[in-house]
Amino acid sequence: MVKVHYKRYHQLRRSQEVEFDQEKESLALVLFCGLILAPQFITSLSTFSLLYSFETEDEANTANVNASLCSSVPNGTICCDRISIRSDICIMKGDVRTQSASSSIFLHTSNNTNGEEDDGGEIQHETIRPYTRKWETSVMQTIDELNLISRNASFGVGHHCDVQHDVPAVFFSTGGYTGNVYHEFNDGILPLYITSEHLNKKVVLVILDYHDWWYTKYADVLSLLSDYPPVEFHGDNRSHCFPEAIVGLRIHDELTVDPSLMKGNKNIRDFRDLLDRAYRPRIRTVIQHEEHQVQLKMKEHKISIERAKEKQESKKPKLVIISRSGSRVITNQDSVVKMAQQIGFRVEVLKPKAKTELAKIYQVLNSSDVMIGVHGAAMTHFLFMRPGSVFIQVIPLGTSWPAETYYGEPAVKLGLRYIGYEILPTESSLYGEYDKDDLVLCNPSTVTQRGWEFTKKIYLDRQNVRLKLKRFGQRLVRAYEYSIESRNQNLKL
Repeated sequence: MVKVHYKRYHQLRRSQEVEFDQEKESLALVLFCGLILAPQFITSLSTFSLLYSFETEDEANTANVNASLCSSVPNGTICCDRISIRSDICIMKGDVRTQSASSSIFLHTSNNTNGEEDDGGEIQHETIRPYTRKWETSVMQTIDELNLISRNASFGVGHHCDVQHDVPAVFFSTGGYTGNVYHEFNDGILPLYITSEHLNKKVVLVILDYHDWWYTKYADVLSLLSDYPPVEFHGDNRSHCFPEAIVGLRIHDELTVDPSLMKGNKNIRDFRDLLDRAYRPRIRTVIQHEEHQVQLKMKEHKISIERAKEKQESKKPKLVIISRSGSRVITNQDSVVKMAQQIGFRVEVLKPKAKTELAKIYQVLNSSDVMIGVHGAAMTHFLFMRPGSVFIQVIPLGTSWPAETYYGEPAVKLGLRYIGYEILPTESSLYGEYDKDDLVLCNPSTVTQRGWEFTKKIYLDRQNVRLKLKRFGQRLVRAYEYSIESRNQNLKL
């Protein structure tokens, strides 16, 4: 039996890319709580909910072996790789035909190696839900299930083509947690890149649980993964025929690409390059429009002075604050902005919404030197930052493990200089709700261990932060000095 365990949080090694300032603060926290925590409390880790990823011991130890499964599939056969705890993936090669009415994909073959088939000529029957959160039963039950059936070619049932394709197809779902930007990238776009990149755009994307808004939102990226219009599986009753079908998506880890598992050793920076190529044309259009508006105003002699000030400001390092609303808000954000300006930054506050065009968010962050944000799905946008820039993640109480696992560690892999700023209890709005010796403040891991509902209710939905300006300002000063140094080095190159 495969043993399943939660990935354990491990503090990233101190390096030029990662900074932690917690030795003194950890001691201060123990003293602040008015007790000495038992070792089991200090080392205990949150399990959170099944939303947080885990892996099998077998998977962790045999990743390279797993990567080779189904890598060589004979014509006329179905091969399914079900070893990963994250997702299943099946390969069908030969005469592949869709039948959306029955949620089926047929493989017509004369290659019956086992000699067994039923009265209808069925040789093999597999089922799969093509979504990358396989371990999460509740969400997987919402994903459309596909029947993959190999059938003797001599049986003519359903053996016709309405649309003949001469390239492979990748079948995947945009259901599940789609609507949350972290899941859209981690569970969808990145796995799609991992699965299809080696096909060099010669692939048809067949989408289950299709959403028009999702396709519109990611059309720029999808256009660099496929030269062909997508097929809405259940919205298109025609029979589509392919020489090969990849059903399901491969996923490596949180918001990353493992080069050891990719053809040509592609990595997360290559994915970011794809984002850059996807959004660059749109950004040029936006910039041209903005410059045209400026020229119109200059003709009216209204902004010559303002324009000169803007030119001077552009020489300063740019800091972007991802602003939240609802929970995990920086309640003294205005003071943080003022402090950053006094340090020498040009500051922009970005408030991304569900309908905010991704190209515009990319434009803002790609041109920034530093990004600041409180832990949450919007931190996924660190993917839009240039390698070498600074990412400061404000980590509220009770969120250390997911903050580092889902954003901190992936940011380092992208090449960002990452600073994880874990707040003190006195910087949390929970400080006013609980006694200073309460475990909610002193040892959040003992609370999060009780389950996802407690983590969500206490630490995610009800917590805001008020940053200690002197303490946080030390990080901003270091980020500023690093940004100036980086700019000077780039000028020398």
